[in-house]
Amino acid sequence: MYSLRIAKSQRILAILFSGILLSSCGYNEIQRKDEAVKASWAQVLNVYQRRADLIPNLVKVVKAYAKHEKDVFVQVTNARSQIGGIKMTPEMLENPAAFAQFQKAQSSMSSALSRLMLVVENYPDLKANQNFRDLQAQLEGTENRIAVERRRYIQAVQDYNVTIRTFPNLITAQIFGYVAKPTFEPDNVEEVKKVPEVNFDE
Repeated sequence: MYSLRIAKSQRILAILFSGILLSSCGYNEIQRKDEAVKASWAQVLNVYQRRADLIPNLVKVVKAYAKHEKDVFVQVTNARSQIGGIKMTPEMLENPAAFAQFQKAQSSMSSALSRLMLVVENYPDLKANQNFRDLQAQLEGTENRIAVERRRYIQAVQDYNVTIRTFPNLITAQIFGYVAKPTFEPDNVEEVKKVPEVNFDE
């Protein structure tokens, strides 16, 4: 009976010791920051999805006016299709190649939208169309949200990556297999800073 009490006490002490050890080695902090990165990533996906959802209506309105601009419509449709073919999940953050593919697809969409908006310049009646103006405002707001959410994601990743690379968290991260998360690293920094121009009011 006495030995059972000792064994039980030892188990309790071992659990308490493990808890203290894990809390002091940064495990909980890594967990919190990992979840913060995932939450930020979910918001990035959310705003990109909003943009993708606006595209069909935008193309439909522009197409009614610019019937001869088939190449541009095909580019926008292909860019949207390319994005739809990518499985956008939190697991993407563990796969740098998938993340890079996602980023490339979104850049293609931004370029296609820019070309579509250049077409609009040739159609004054289209710019005055209320449906187009509503879509333009929504798209402009979405592009701004994309910039905001990408910035928040970059900050969350930076915070997480610094945490798992500093001692003693570095040891904990290696033991539990936590690795650095990918972030947005554009080939052309100036191009990414530039939000696609969608305001054609004089």
